[in-house]
Amino acid sequence: MIEVNVLGLMVDPSNNSPVVVLKEVNGEKILPIWIGPVEAFAIQNGLEHSTPPRPMTHDLLHNVIGRMGGAVQKIEVNDLKDNTFYALIHVDRDGEKIVIDSRPSDAIALSVRCSARIFVDESVFEKLTKPEGKEGEEGGDKWEKLLANLSPEAFGKYKM
Repeated sequence: MIEVNVLGLMVDPSNNSPVVVLKEVNGEKILPIWIGPVEAFAIQNGLEHSTPPRPMTHDLLHNVIGRMGGAVQKIEVNDLKDNTFYALIHVDRDGEKIVIDSRPSDAIALSVRCSARIFVDESVFEKLTKPEGKEGEEGGDKWEKLLANLSPEAFGKYKM
């Protein structure tokens, strides 16, 4: 597993979809994950530590886990299949390890609320740079080049 941080949110210029960008903590690997606008808003709110007047879904999940005696230990982006990312939320409740299947966007939105570390399975990076048998695709190399040349302003506040 490779530890990553949320580098920021941006909009894919080819289709105007929000993208959360994860960057390796002690390296240069980049992982862009396309997400929905609601999830992008939730991640941005978590990154800014803003408190809505009423709990959003990810705040509610964080509160429920805590009230039930649990704590989010870490998030794992553990697979990429057919252009769909998969994630796991690891919760500890009184020594019991609970693993919950999740969409990466929801897991990341939760992690930024509870300061849980985020990890990516190395195979996910490999699958991104080597598409599954699709000729003519550039895979992750295209995104690494794009992200490497972006200015910090490209990762500004996500606009809804």
